[in-house]
Amino acid sequence: MRVFMLGWEFPPFISGGLGTACYGLTRAMDRLGMEVTFVLPKMVESKYATHVKLLTPGSQRSATSFRFGEMKNVKFRTISSPLQPYSTPEAYQRRIEETLRKKHSLHGGTVSWASPFVVARDYSSDMYTEVHRYAALAMELAENEPFDIVHAHDWMTYPAGMAVAAVSGRPLVVHVHSTEFDRSGEHVNQMIYDIERAGMERAARVIAVSHFTRNVVIGRYGISGDKVEVVYNGVERAGGWTSEDTSISKDEKIVLFLGRITMQKGPEYFLHAAKKVLEVMDNVKFVMAGSGDLMHRSIEMAAGLGIGHKVLFTGFLRGEDVQKIYQMADLYVMPSVSEPFGIAPLEALDNDVPVIISKQSGVSEVLMHALKVDFWDVNEMANKIVAVLKYPPLQMTLRSHGNFEVRRLRWKDTAAKCVKIYEEMLVPV
Repeated sequence: MRVFMLGWEFPPFISGGLGTACYGLTRAMDRLGMEVTFVLPKMVESKYATHVKLLTPGSQRSATSFRFGEMKNVKFRTISSPLQPYSTPEAYQRRIEETLRKKHSLHGGTVSWASPFVVARDYSSDMYTEVHRYAALAMELAENEPFDIVHAHDWMTYPAGMAVAAVSGRPLVVHVHSTEFDRSGEHVNQMIYDIERAGMERAARVIAVSHFTRNVVIGRYGISGDKVEVVYNGVERAGGWTSEDTSISKDEKIVLFLGRITMQKGPEYFLHAAKKVLEVMDNVKFVMAGSGDLMHRSIEMAAGLGIGHKVLFTGFLRGEDVQKIYQMADLYVMPSVSEPFGIAPLEALDNDVPVIISKQSGVSEVLMHALKVDFWDVNEMANKIVAVLKYPPLQMTLRSHGNFEVRRLRWKDTAAKCVKIYEEMLVPV
């Protein structure tokens, strides 16, 4: 079976959980013998040349191809576009303006950074138009690709998925890793909501990463429950690894927050809980690993709470640095306000780190040996943090049982369930 898959990011271009999910799922499909053409809004940079094998580009404008050496049945196509994961129309506009300023500088000031022809030549000046320009290029690219199923990940690729499905006559699957309600609460961006709803309505099947997300898809978007399937994410087994020396004292306990520092992830609740923990325990450091629009505000909040010296901000981590921070941690906390799934707790458990997760998360549906709290209940969050750090038997129980439990959640099972959905869609009625 052949799949035309549209995603936002993929190693080594990862900026969050969606890239991790796309990698795990696609790699597992490759091992099942599925033929996948994976389309990305990204050009391959020269520094990544060792990771990829370039193919002969097709006739499509602004498109290139490459393969990752480890995957035999997966081909990647990239379309030049400034679209990025976890972005907003405002952030997109700022990025466009910055890019055009750089072009202005490179041309010695002879081209105005606002020149319309510069925008039109390379990409669109607003996010909505760019999403649809990208869809048109994806549709053009698909004309020369053989496939049986179109699989689109999250809202930014839904218009492309709908366009490719329409011209090819192939069924569309949309994969919901997050919704606008998760990212923005009740203050949704109407444009993004409309695109999400259109994609879900047009799709033959909707894959939700949890029952939590399935309920949002049905209740908030009016999608029939008959076509919404729950397929949980998985986790890659951690390899052997040894930590390096760090500046943190051996006597200090490490409580880890790892994720995008945005409203959705609840960083302020983590910091307020940290304040309460430090009122009863002094030998604790709180590490916030990640980046996002609330990072500077979080730094200021830590200082305002008087715990700035006890909170370390690492910025965005990738690769071995992620494994390093897991190995240093005594506890992982995910205080998400609205988390469709949440891969990081699985990674933590896979690295023998006990976890505390919010009840407002999809992963809470599959983890029984994890402590769970309401994201807003910072008193209970602090109490549970103290309990894990002060009582080694509790930490040992959570670690051992959690690690055993997470072994059941593998990407090969996630991929197998997706393939089953594909097969059901292709059976003649």
